[in-house]
Amino acid sequence: MPDKIINYFAEGNTAKGFYSFKNSNTDGMEHLYILSGSPGTGKSTIMTKVGARWLGMGFNVEFMHCPLQSNSVNGIIIPELKLGIIDGSEPEYFEPLNVKSAIYIDLDVALDSEVIDKNKGEIIKLDGLKRQMLKYAHELFFQALKIHDEWEKIYISNMDFNKADEITENLINVIFGNKSLDKKSVVRDRFLGAATPEGPVDFISNLTDEIEKRYFIKGRPGSGKSTLLKKIVSNVIERGFDAEVYHCGFDPDSLDMVIMRELSISIFDSTSPHEYCPEQETDEIIDMYKQTINLETDEKYSLELEDILGRYKEKISQATSFLKKAKTYNDKLEKIYASAMNFEYAERILHKIDLDISFIVE
Repeated sequence: MPDKIINYFAEGNTAKGFYSFKNSNTDGMEHLYILSGSPGTGKSTIMTKVGARWLGMGFNVEFMHCPLQSNSVNGIIIPELKLGIIDGSEPEYFEPLNVKSAIYIDLDVALDSEVIDKNKGEIIKLDGLKRQMLKYAHELFFQALKIHDEWEKIYISNMDFNKADEITENLINVIFGNKSLDKKSVVRDRFLGAATPEGPVDFISNLTDEIEKRYFIKGRPGSGKSTLLKKIVSNVIERGFDAEVYHCGFDPDSLDMVIMRELSISIFDSTSPHEYCPEQETDEIIDMYKQTINLETDEKYSLELEDILGRYKEKISQATSFLKKAKTYNDKLEKIYASAMNFEYAERILHKIDLDISFIVE
């Protein structure tokens, strides 16, 4: 699978606050560059250019996207070289685990101190406002999660758990049979999508476009989708297969997708806000609502469900509006820092990393 791009989120603004899976995706790296620096100092540009160069050289490259600006990256991985470049700056400073060699590069050393001092008051103000907007967004997502719990409770109380277990066991048997590998499983935790200032964003099409067998799980909140996926993951680990485990961008404790590339199989929660329809002949739907929930549950609880959905959407909308405000303040910070940045230094860093990678390849 030469020069393949994989896009995903390793961080998110969630109902549990800011949440990161960067360590899961850099675990075992032999070479890791950790870039630090203020917004607008060129970190994303460096990573994007390095990724594009080595993609063009025939390597697979993983791009980690930024949840506050989904067209920007905050990390890249070149799996074949066991090499990564990570933005180690805020909102959560990154400390690598189980990495053979880590090189720290601070781009802020190339900032013009006079320009920064001149704008210090504005920087402090904008940074404080951005943090406050993110805090409000997280609080509203948490409130939305509590409403989501009400939503789930209705379906859980009308669910046939024995049937759900039967569906899960049958699927496990179909997927694995007697297959196993004599090695330790490698599991990478990621987010299926992210809450962004533009609304929910995901990369499902990119992540599954070369998968031969895709299972689309349909259902309602509380109909056992995440539980099914967690049982699949347990089997993956027990049998020695590698897995990409994609968590819910809203609730990181819930799972939305599992990809097993060694088996060319993906299973994902294909419901809003990441609802997809089968496109390939081998695609298959598993409808947990039809198979496990009592008939006419939607009709019986229609008024309660309408109220819950309305309150839930309102909280999500409010949270998204605060993410938009946070991005606006971040954009203003980027402009200030960019005006103070010596980008020739960033280009030298880019050249150094490229040269280092060339030596690794040789």
